[in-house]
Amino acid sequence: MSQALSFLRNPLVVALALIVALLVLGNALSPGFASGQQILRLLIVAALLGIVAAGQNLVILGGREGIDLSVGGVVSLSAIVAGNAMNGLDAGIPAAILACVATGAFFGLLNGLGVTLLRIPPLVMTLGMLGVLQGLLVVIRQGVPSGRAAPALSEFVTRPFLLGLPGIIWLWIAIGLLMAFILNRTVLGHRIYAIGSNEHAAFMAGVPVRRMRVLLFVLSGVFSAIAGFCLLGYSGSSFANVGEQYMLASIIAVVLGGTPLSGGKGGYTGTMAGAVLLVILQSILTTINIEESGRQMVFGATLLLLMLFYGRGRGLRA
Repeated sequence: MSQALSFLRNPLVVALALIVALLVLGNALSPGFASGQQILRLLIVAALLGIVAAGQNLVILGGREGIDLSVGGVVSLSAIVAGNAMNGLDAGIPAAILACVATGAFFGLLNGLGVTLLRIPPLVMTLGMLGVLQGLLVVIRQGVPSGRAAPALSEFVTRPFLLGLPGIIWLWIAIGLLMAFILNRTVLGHRIYAIGSNEHAAFMAGVPVRRMRVLLFVLSGVFSAIAGFCLLGYSGSSFANVGEQYMLASIIAVVLGGTPLSGGKGGYTGTMAGAVLLVILQSILTTINIEESGRQMVFGATLLLLMLFYGRGRGLRA
């Protein structure tokens, strides 16, 4: 009985059960909501969120209440950089990928250095970086759409590629497998859990804590840049604030998947389920004509409830 109860309390199991329940509810509210084509569209949107949440997951796993609030700004800037690098031409895709990854890594590096060398709390550092990115976006584009997605990128994101699934879903699956391998089978993964569980003990054991924390923020920036690149293919063009929707949503997806904000435990598989759950919830709210402001209120309340029940763990680690 205790094993059964423990299984039912598993955040991944809870998330999967809620996904099924929300699909049933959505289909009752709008017949066809749970059709194959609609689920495929929801998975594409979930993949975009899930890629951003991969980097957010790593930062949160690293502990010290690490949260990257700059992910939305990096997504927006990367989409604009990619759009201008390829400008609607397939030949520009390799240069756009390199430019995106470099952009995300650069701002992630700044976040990491600010947190480790300047000892600025992650929440403050990344919030300040978000302000810098938003100002930069306004100066560069002033809210006007910029750049165009190459046809091959749009097809990769929206058209069936293999076994009826678009390329972005296969990319997300590959990221999920890579994250599982890194976190469970490599020294890097063990070090991430170590500094998240007890930073001082990890340092005494010889783990390069500062370099690890910088690396986590760099990876968060890279994943956000990849999401921005794919988002450009999904939308066709980019706006200055196109990535704002991912800041709060990426945190909620991580916590929904069972990774506490105290860090040190959890994993990306649950985060993937959390991303799907959140996208389905958002789609239902849209179906019943809840405005954007109302959806943001629901997301904020959801995060607070998750924090109340299991988001912060039994106690924040030093």
